[in-house]
Amino acid sequence: MAASVLQVLTANRLRDGDVVYWRAGAWVEAFVDAEILPDKPQADAALAGASDDVKARRVVNPYLFPVSVEGDRVRAVEEREIVRSEGPSVRRDLGKQAVLTSPSWGGRTAQRSVAVRVGGSGESKNPHSTPSPYPERGTRSDLPTRGR
Repeated sequence: MAASVLQVLTANRLRDGDVVYWRAGAWVEAFVDAEILPDKPQADAALAGASDDVKARRVVNPYLFPVSVEGDRVRAVEEREIVRSEGPSVRRDLGKQAVLTSPSWGGRTAQRSVAVRVGGSGESKNPHSTPSPYPERGTRSDLPTRGR
């Protein structure tokens, strides 16, 4: 007899496009809060329940994906789902990864405030500007822009 595959149900919320996960008949935003579906009958029942939310236009494209248990943590097996659960990997200061620290591993932190320092002057610049890869040049908002 084949071992059953653990799965999680996911979709995108239509209101804002965020990735959401199924938990006991409702949608949650953090992977760590998702319901782990241990067998095919439960996974099929969750998928059928999600179809009501599709018809009500709350979510789009619900589907199941495999997860694995490593110690006391649940991890997505596929790279796509790891990225979807953690947000874009390019900028850790934006998106859900700025609020939750690696939700696929269950780590949570409060959103931190960021102040960008320019040079050694201690002068604070716009905390929402992107730090330049060249610290001596300041922030990207300080760089010249193309005229239009």
